[in-house]
Amino acid sequence: MSPTPTRQPVVLVVTGTDDVTADAVIAELNRRGRCEVARVNPGDFPRDVNMSASLDPESGRWVGPLITPSRQFDLTDVTSVYWRRPTPSTFPGLDEEAAEFAKVQAREGFGGVLSALPNARYFNHPHRNWAAEYKPSQLSVAAELGFTVPPTLITANLAAARAFADKHAPIIYKPLRVTAITRDGRPQAIWTQRVEPDELDDSIAGTAHLFQAEVVGKVADLRVTVVGDEVFCVRIESSVERLDWRSDYDTLSYEAVDPSAQLVEQMQHYLKRFGLKFGCFDFTVDSHDVPYFLECNPNGQWAWMEPSTGLPMTAAFANVLEGNL
Repeated sequence: MSPTPTRQPVVLVVTGTDDVTADAVIAELNRRGRCEVARVNPGDFPRDVNMSASLDPESGRWVGPLITPSRQFDLTDVTSVYWRRPTPSTFPGLDEEAAEFAKVQAREGFGGVLSALPNARYFNHPHRNWAAEYKPSQLSVAAELGFTVPPTLITANLAAARAFADKHAPIIYKPLRVTAITRDGRPQAIWTQRVEPDELDDSIAGTAHLFQAEVVGKVADLRVTVVGDEVFCVRIESSVERLDWRSDYDTLSYEAVDPSAQLVEQMQHYLKRFGLKFGCFDFTVDSHDVPYFLECNPNGQWAWMEPSTGLPMTAAFANVLEGNL
């Protein structure tokens, strides 16, 4: 059966198959019924998803059909794009070199057109997400804007690491970016962890490491989700002392709290600096109620906190995605 063409406004959700956060937003948009919702994963191109984009030389717009298994719409009908967690195209029938060539062409062509839709607002634009993911940039901008940031060192030098530990102990290590790691066929996670001075050895010279002064007297964490002008602040507490609350969700409790006006203003300025409309901020809170900036994930998770807090985050995303209708 051919997909049904549509001329309604289209909200495009760019993500992979297994994404419960996107599922919640799509369900809310469908419930409201004000627009078509098209879920597209670049990883399905060109087998199950296809596109023929022509450049209009007068307007500079890409026009033409984008076809999924369930619908067909014109690129000019897309009013908003929720860029979540797409997967790349794969080409299992080709040898390694040819598959890499095809993968790059698919990313630059199909993905490039999806990132260049002139009628659409992006939450967030993929290029903005990419630029905002670098922790060194995050930390320097946060410090410049007046957030409290723990002393931080990025190095591959053992002597520098030991000098940092001597000055700021206790210290912690965290990866600069999370990547897929498996051991014996099972996925592994690298959590934020305390580093003892005698653990610093020559292996530091192997690559870049991020060390920070540990926030002494930590009492809780904050996960603050900013969606446009809406701010949703959740205080996260654990039944045991944990440097990284993600390591055991079963021990966590959640409470919706009001962030200070100063913190809200700083977060809004931060997002503007990176050209973002959405971000998930992580803070550690000490016994004096001082929030320490840890990071801002420009494409973070948030949906799992909604049921226990009652915060209308899904509705907020639907509101901003409908805002350009």
